[in-house]
Amino acid sequence: MKLNQVTVGCLDYDTSVQFYQTLGLVQIVDAPPNYARFETDSGETFSIHKVDKVHEPTGMIYFETDSLDTDVAALEAKGVAFDTQPKNQSWGWREARLRDPAGNALCLFYGGDNRRFPPWRISNSNQGKGYEK
Repeated sequence: MKLNQVTVGCLDYDTSVQFYQTLGLVQIVDAPPNYARFETDSGETFSIHKVDKVHEPTGMIYFETDSLDTDVAALEAKGVAFDTQPKNQSWGWREARLRDPAGNALCLFYGGDNRRFPPWRISNSNQGKGYEK
């Protein structure tokens, strides 16, 4: 099984499209004023869908970058506000958190090998499925 995409609600289509383009996602579907899909450099997809109200988020969307600190500084120079600056976390990732225009929680991070292979990874997970380190 593969994760195809994540979709979050947006309140203002144009503002949200501009925000995700500013983050560096490439828009691949444009169906205003209700739906847009974006693609990362490595091919994962992410979309927004127009809603009347966005409730308090119960999840967080993570976008990984190899140059977190540089990317955060560049985004701030473009006017993107961050809730937290890049910080090393106890689980081996470096993270900076922010919200999109609709209030959805986002995290830009660098996890490296710890993203898929943390020291506490259970030994039998995904073995034999082509996921070896």
